[in-house]
Amino acid sequence: MASKKYVYLFSEGRADMRRLLGGKGANLAEMTNIGLPVPQGITITCEACNEYNRLGQQFPPGMEEEVAARLKDLEAINGKKLGDPQNPLLVSVRSGAPVSMPGMMDTILNLGLNDESVKGLAAQTNDERFALDCYRRFIQMFGNVVLGIEHNNFEAVLEKHKERLGVKFDNELTPEALREVIAEYKDVVKNQSGRDFPQDPQEQLYMAIRAVFGSWNNPRAIVYRKINKIPDDLGTAVNIQTMVFGNMGPTSGTGVAFTRNPSTGEKGVYGEYLINAQGEDVVAGIRTPKPISSLKEEMPEVYRQFEDICQLLEKHYRDMQDIEFTIEKGKLFILQTRNGKRTAAAAVKIAVDMVNEGLITKEEAVLRVDADQLGQLMHRRIDPKAKLQVVAKGLPASPGAASGQVVFDADEAEKMGLDGQKVILVRTETTPDDIHGIVQAQGVLTARGGMTSHAAVVARGMGKPAVTGCDAIKIDVENKRFFIGDLVVKEGDLISIDGSTGNVMLGEVPLIDPQLTGEFETILEWADSFRRLKVRANADTPEDAQRSREFGAEGIGLTRTEHMFMQVDRLPVVQEMILAKTKEEREAALAKLLPMQQGDFYGILKAMEGLPVTIRLLDPPLHEFLPNIEELLVDVTRLQATGGDPKELEGKQALLREVRARHEFNPMLGHRGCRLGITYPEIYAMQARAIFQAVAQLVKEGVKVLPEVEIPLVIHVNELKRLHELVDEVAAAVKKETGVDFEYKVGTMIEMPRACATADEIAREAEFFSFGTNDLTQTTFGFSRDDAEGKFLHQYVDEKILKEDPFIVLDRDGVGKFMKMAVELGRSTNPKLEVGICGEHGGEPSSVEFCHQIGLNYVSCSPFRVPVARLAAAQAALKEKKGQLEQKGE
Repeated sequence: MASKKYVYLFSEGRADMRRLLGGKGANLAEMTNIGLPVPQGITITCEACNEYNRLGQQFPPGMEEEVAARLKDLEAINGKKLGDPQNPLLVSVRSGAPVSMPGMMDTILNLGLNDESVKGLAAQTNDERFALDCYRRFIQMFGNVVLGIEHNNFEAVLEKHKERLGVKFDNELTPEALREVIAEYKDVVKNQSGRDFPQDPQEQLYMAIRAVFGSWNNPRAIVYRKINKIPDDLGTAVNIQTMVFGNMGPTSGTGVAFTRNPSTGEKGVYGEYLINAQGEDVVAGIRTPKPISSLKEEMPEVYRQFEDICQLLEKHYRDMQDIEFTIEKGKLFILQTRNGKRTAAAAVKIAVDMVNEGLITKEEAVLRVDADQLGQLMHRRIDPKAKLQVVAKGLPASPGAASGQVVFDADEAEKMGLDGQKVILVRTETTPDDIHGIVQAQGVLTARGGMTSHAAVVARGMGKPAVTGCDAIKIDVENKRFFIGDLVVKEGDLISIDGSTGNVMLGEVPLIDPQLTGEFETILEWADSFRRLKVRANADTPEDAQRSREFGAEGIGLTRTEHMFMQVDRLPVVQEMILAKTKEEREAALAKLLPMQQGDFYGILKAMEGLPVTIRLLDPPLHEFLPNIEELLVDVTRLQATGGDPKELEGKQALLREVRARHEFNPMLGHRGCRLGITYPEIYAMQARAIFQAVAQLVKEGVKVLPEVEIPLVIHVNELKRLHELVDEVAAAVKKETGVDFEYKVGTMIEMPRACATADEIAREAEFFSFGTNDLTQTTFGFSRDDAEGKFLHQYVDEKILKEDPFIVLDRDGVGKFMKMAVELGRSTNPKLEVGICGEHGGEPSSVEFCHQIGLNYVSCSPFRVPVARLAAAQAALKEKKGQLEQKGE
């Protein structure tokens, strides 16, 4: 059997080989084959990386021989040889996973230089300064990436020489200074790694390949994969590409550009470049680059050629492209293209525009927008009426606004963020190692770097506001402060940033909720035409209900009546009801609550005129409405110790006895839900009366209402039967009293495994089921959510015991099987049974897809997740249709 092939020339690959060659390798191959000016190279496959890791960091058999053979082909193509002192071939060694992970893995440029070949490069180019600059860059990158030496060790040497010569930028260093820098860099390597800098280019190459393979599992790559739900078993390819040089003087440069604006989606080339620089200078934010429009003035012919290539690539890939390019002495080279990362706003606009331009279909447009990312468009923005104290302005790198305490360290940002504090991460420029801090920060502010810098790209991907290249701020990291002129801002001070304008403001600014307009509405209208699942919202107030309707909700899937009980003016009455000694006392307190609840239901039902509203009767255990037992103990002890008011002490002691009497060891599995309705039927009777009196009032006013009364926590058909009869009795009484006839439904929340297993029996007494997947997940896993998430669940996810947090993404294999069973059993005895979901999973795209697959009628989620659910439901339907067509071979 032929051995596996691990190494491909660019000319041997294609765009559809992404899984094997990685995104970068596949696109380099595709661009080579359509005739674009791509520096040639070879790709070592992702399979080789996975084998390398499987074999305990050993190259798979035959791979090194393949690299050597393909390298000879590359040398023949270029007429140069790796390590040749007179005519050296220099290469870059870059990662390239099947899924784009910008900046997360490692790159080495100018590989092949040593003390001899640097002289050959100088003679070949007639530019000693250029050759020495390439060599010092190579030592620095190799030392950092391959030998693990901290970047700062090299930067300190460089800064020392720049200060000595009184220059600001690296490219202003003289050849003499660069020789001194190189000598000191070698000392850094020797001192920090315990070995001399390797002079053999073959050794350099294989060490670099190992480093890139190893970078697949570096901490920042692992964090990025976790955040973006990228599988750990994909591996990365290694691209070994002929170097072209953007640092060969004023007719050379390097840049990154998008075929459309990645923040707004506006059509037109958008990007940045630097003259006399290498690619890392742009993405690392070492120098603040120029906008790509300036290239039109500096090199008009190169700009025209680049524009043509941008259009060609966008039409070829039928998507917005992110392109890296280098200009070497006036000649343009394309180093990479990939589908560009973009904000949700840009994704929506680009998708709609491309349909209008005839590039893609409406179905493709709906599938192109990441439903998870769509939540970005719901970002809050600064209230236009607010008076702002703008103290600086940078580049608007990622939209949205945020306020928080200034923090200069990513570790501290992560710690404070996890503690629930709002922080803004402020850095000179971010690096991929800062990703954990960015995750927990509200937003990012950098002093250097452009709109394609690391901070900008990562923040846009996460939907966090970012302001970059704000050179007005001078950061003093050691003393944890920054300066804006004479103004000093210290760590812990409150600032605000606006990633849509680039403004930096002192203090906390008022934010307002977003509104849906333009292309956003268009993409959702298209989504609505494709989806089968209805989308409702969870809402407990008329204001929430109205907002849900504005966001496209087709009803209310959950109104929690207990939230109404928690209001300050009602809590004493609720406590009076709970602490009542007799049924008569309890009913007297309930009579006070009745008009309050009726008003609540009237407002919500009116706001949702013509749409169904599911109202859940009281669910939580009664102790939640009573004072905290520890606080009562403190009060009693204080009054006893200080000889406090005897009457107050007596009252507190009586209350403490009542609270203790109602104490439960596990209240989430205790006296709650329908169990309260069985024990204290007068509570549910009051709530049912409040609902139906509100309904009768609205019917009289000519308002169409569709109330659905939901009985929570049912585990047995007899519970539902008894409480269904109670609700029917109250409805009949209200109809008789008011002379108004009205329709209503009675159903149950399915949130216990036994309810799923006996759903066929329960369905005989129910007109609808609604899955409460928060409790169903708790009872299926045996997890207490509050304890699990705070103590061990994150470890289960980190260590891959569980693929996802089951409280965020629906557990299809366990919880999902119970749901599927309940749907099938329920409809076996009640074919007209309506089934929905109202747990937090109702707005999570993967969970919405599962709900579509098992035949639910609707999902319900928080108001701001309604657009996400609408899009996710459409994508589930389109994927199903696509799968059916593929099965038929169409």
